Amino acid sequence: MEPGCPGGRLPRPCRVLVLLNPRGGKGKALQLFRSLVQPLLEEAEVSFKLLLTERQNHARELVCAEELNHWDALVVMSGDGLMHEVVNGLMERPDWETAIRKPLCSLPGGSGNALAASLNYYAGYEQVTNDDLLINCTLLLCRRRLSPMNLLSLRTASGLQVYSVLSLAWGFVADVDLESERYRRLGEIRFTVGTIFRLATLRIYQGQLAYLPVGNAASKMPASPAPAQAQKGPVDTYLVPLEEPVPSHWTVVPEQDFVLVLVLLHTHLSTEMFAAPMGRCEAGGMHLFYVRAGVSRAMLLRLFLAMQKGKHMEYNCPYLVHVPVVAFRLEPKTRRGVFSVDGELMLCEAVQGQVHPNYFRMVCGSTDAPSSWEPQQMPPPEEPL
Repeated sequence: MEPGCPGGRLPRPCRVLVLLNPRGGKGKALQLFRSLVQPLLEEAEVSFKLLLTERQNHARELVCAEELNHWDALVVMSGDGLMHEVVNGLMERPDWETAIRKPLCSLPGGSGNALAASLNYYAGYEQVTNDDLLINCTLLLCRRRLSPMNLLSLRTASGLQVYSVLSLAWGFVADVDLESERYRRLGEIRFTVGTIFRLATLRIYQGQLAYLPVGNAASKMPASPAPAQAQKGPVDTYLVPLEEPVPSHWTVVPEQDFVLVLVLLHTHLSTEMFAAPMGRCEAGGMHLFYVRAGVSRAMLLRLFLAMQKGKHMEYNCPYLVHVPVVAFRLEPKTRRGVFSVDGELMLCEAVQGQVHPNYFRMVCGSTDAPSSWEPQQMPPPEEPL
């Protein structure tokens, strides 16, 4: 898919395959689908086949084997982790270049619904949660508009290749993801509980962070790009092998003690964490946030509370840095801790990644991707069907 291509629309009538995790979030996703989603789909002439996932990576296996030509779109009703499984399953197929073009739709049904919250924001809706967010996202599906989305390609020192649709987190955010799993039945409030517990015993993580800013990407390419290897997927033209130093036109962060590092492709980190109020990423770009060691617990708490309304950047905290980037490299000094990729846990090791612009399409409120880093003026939402 070429950068800047229009998103288009789903046909009317259309057929979709719904992948639903019945144990996601508070365990009520199936009940909510029957009571809230299904009536709207039937009214809008969206026919569906419902598949319930039974275990981790089940959705990945299903989309690897599915005859995609039967469906106009794949609908994922769960948290962000299930969309992660679906996209990585599509990229594992022999026909991955065609498979990743199949339109996708996110319906919030888990405890982490950041992608759905971001799409809700792009559509011009107010920030909402729970049933209201589910209804808004279902209405977007009924209206059928598609928009191109960026895809983050990640490579690790051990040779793992992973694709991300939302985020990579290290440090505080990843710790909260991991440690709040025990509170999953609380829904998204699990992240608030996890944040409070993690603030009580704040950790410092040591590592080397480097990135390629958006402005430096157009004219300078590495002399020896990372090898394509035998793995499927797009070529990472901005990356060199992990055993080599980053190219000279990259920025290397001088500090090596961090509280958190967050790479974010969208605006929200959860339904009530408006992490990137500067707006939707341009084609081929992503948000890089990091918090340097030295920040007080009190300031960190204020930042996270303010993030609910996207006001955290207004503190002008000297420890919090935001940079728009197209590629990054993070090399932890120890294996302490974990990475969280789209809410899914990954072993802590050297990792690098780059954005591939407008690489797949999702149901969204508009058919085009923005092309600047200016905050986006959102149009008013359309009237319900």
